[in-house]
Amino acid sequence: QVQLVESGGGLVHPGGSLRLSCAASGFTFSTYAMSWVRQAPGKGLEWVSAINSGGSSRSYADSVRGRFTISRDNAKNTLYLQINNLKPEDTAEYYCTRDQYKGQGTQVTVSA
Repeated sequence: QVQLVESGGGLVHPGGSLRLSCAASGFTFSTYAMSWVRQAPGKGLEWVSAINSGGSSRSYADSVRGRFTISRDNAKNTLYLQINNLKPEDTAEYYCTRDQYKGQGTQVTVSA
């Protein structure tokens, strides 16, 4: 079955960086577009970024464009999200998604 396992979250100061990873299994990773979404405390899911199956096309929410970079390694069945210049409003649980599937999430907390 489809499994998505996120990692790499943590507590960072404003301006800091993190790299989130999502290990995918149970499907042919290289043939699917993938996305990252996040959920801040008390709020709904927010789409963050997406990448096509080959990695040649990427898109970002306005709130993260220029600070976040999505990438993938199809040989390793892994999706990444490089997050730079973190802001307190980036605090959220981050999930990788494929269609209706979502992992368990990794928590990112930005605080001084």
